[in-house]
Amino acid sequence: MLHIIQNDPDVPPGNIAEHLEEQGIFYVIHHPYRGDPLPELRDVSALIVLGGAMGANDDTRHPFLYDLKIFIGQIVSAEIPYLGICLGGQLLAAALGARVVSNRWEELGSLPVELTEEGCRDPLFADMPAEFDTFQWHHDSFDLPEKSVLLASSTSCRHQAFRAGRSAWGTQFHPEVTEQIIRDWCAWDSETSSRVDGLIADFHAMEAGYRATAQRMLTNFLETAGLPKVS
Repeated sequence: MLHIIQNDPDVPPGNIAEHLEEQGIFYVIHHPYRGDPLPELRDVSALIVLGGAMGANDDTRHPFLYDLKIFIGQIVSAEIPYLGICLGGQLLAAALGARVVSNRWEELGSLPVELTEEGCRDPLFADMPAEFDTFQWHHDSFDLPEKSVLLASSTSCRHQAFRAGRSAWGTQFHPEVTEQIIRDWCAWDSETSSRVDGLIADFHAMEAGYRATAQRMLTNFLETAGLPKVS
């Protein structure tokens, strides 16, 4: 079964959930920030971990992150397909011993990402263009874990996606965003609230590409777990 970890009430699965529901693919969402237990390892066919306003090292303020990183390490060791988005990618890096650095390579808004040579050959990005538009919202960034493979970069953030082992991926960008998600994030502070109209306009200009990227990545990811295609 596909399990999704939502770390923050304002960071839901967005269009990922829409694609899954359109295709009748069953999934379970866990909310550890409000006390939900993590799933049993034996019940997980694939795991998606979403973003959040907290940092990957904020275990003191958000104690569930400590257990989540241990769980992610177990997922990787068991070679269960894993997809971490933004904070989820940072948590993957941290779980595997890499640094997550605050206030480095910050990005906000609609920006292009370019696949590396390895990324062009990687199953997560199969049938995708070498450069595609993404939505970015991050202050922190991950170093690459030992023996991992860099799959994508951008001008402002060198580490946009990586693979660890055979079937664990982390991305810095957000393929799941919808207009409502962006509006909710913009309301977090006065600086971003003043930019909401421009961010939404850019999103709508690129929305078709965003959704195509999310759908293709999700299809590719689910295929690694032997789950039905999202088409």
